[in-house]
Amino acid sequence: MKTIKKSAKLANVLYDVRGPIVDAAKQMEDEGQKIIKLNIGNLAPFGFEPPEEIVQDMAKNLPNSAGYSDSKGIFSARKAVMHYTQEQGIAGVTLEDIYLGNGASDLIGMAVNALLSDGDEMLVPAPDYPLWTAVASLSGGKPVHYLCDEANNWMPSLDDIRAKITPRTKAIVVINPNNPTGALYSDELLLGIVAIAREHGLVLMADEVYDKVLYDGVKHTAMASLSTDVLTLTFNSLSKAYRSCGFRAGWMVISGDKSKATDYIEGLNMLANIKLGSNVPGQYGIQTALGGYQSIRDLVGEGGRLRRQRDLAYELITAIPGVTCVKPQAALYMFPRLDPKMYPIEDDRQFFMEVLRATRVMLVQGSGFNFPDHQHFRIVFLPHEDDLRVAIGRLAKFLEQYRANSARQSSVVDIASKKAVA
Repeated sequence: MKTIKKSAKLANVLYDVRGPIVDAAKQMEDEGQKIIKLNIGNLAPFGFEPPEEIVQDMAKNLPNSAGYSDSKGIFSARKAVMHYTQEQGIAGVTLEDIYLGNGASDLIGMAVNALLSDGDEMLVPAPDYPLWTAVASLSGGKPVHYLCDEANNWMPSLDDIRAKITPRTKAIVVINPNNPTGALYSDELLLGIVAIAREHGLVLMADEVYDKVLYDGVKHTAMASLSTDVLTLTFNSLSKAYRSCGFRAGWMVISGDKSKATDYIEGLNMLANIKLGSNVPGQYGIQTALGGYQSIRDLVGEGGRLRRQRDLAYELITAIPGVTCVKPQAALYMFPRLDPKMYPIEDDRQFFMEVLRATRVMLVQGSGFNFPDHQHFRIVFLPHEDDLRVAIGRLAKFLEQYRANSARQSSVVDIASKKAVA
């Protein structure tokens, strides 16, 4: 029988947030082992519940949800999103500029597929949320990674962005607040990216899913409020700020100069029509969420659970010898670095597979976020404080043993080298 192979489009697709390490963890769980999961920003398993009014509204509207909605989504939810863009200072958004989807991920795939032809390029940050790299590859395009500078608090390098633009470049992706680093970008930096997009006629794609998950009193600026003359697509959802990942309710907003994008918008409408529309019950939660009490502020403010867990995770991880980390200002993650002199890692996926098997703590290696070294990893600080202490304590012991083994191996090599010289 002829072997059936996967599509060649998948050759460059990587999504290690749910990859081999997760598969290994599942097998260990099937064997009865308890795994502490610091790999994915799924809030519900850690006791973060959605606002009750969202759940009630969705339940109340279930009888109205059996049929397809308009391909762009229900009126009340799109109107709520339109009002939200006005609050953010984004000009000129109408109902027709708003698309609802099965989470932001669904709409990101739609937007990229409508834009990129075979061989077209899209600039994506490194590290990135790997969905962006994956959908660029699946669309037939080429993801080109621009570097975010750890020494500059993980800010994107404008010089690197400029250097990587070619005649095939179509768009710049900006993830702000950033996943996986937790960085929040300044207005000055955003304006610099807007200027580059304007100069080269590029589309801006702004992933702002964590725009309300902010610590220490920092403020988020919607990129589209600064890019009024540049075509900008903004993506957001209920998943994180409203602890509603499973409801699969997200939105995309088109703003800026749409005068030269008629054909592209026609393509977006075509894909929305093909999809028939997104999950209707989830759409009924959007108006209530955006217009209701913003309980996320209680979680991220002084004394709030997310704030406490961020501070604890940062304190514990940076106390480990040879581990440094830029303290996140936003989102649910941090992206620590292992000193390569103390931790000479050749294959970070294999390294964190060893961490899992030895500690029963699941983490994602930095290369899973398309970062070009083997020294980084992402921590999700969603577990309760006791679980964070246990998990990071186990990691600290593993790294202590790793340092000891590396030192012994270096000693053996040095002795062998001296004997060879003698």
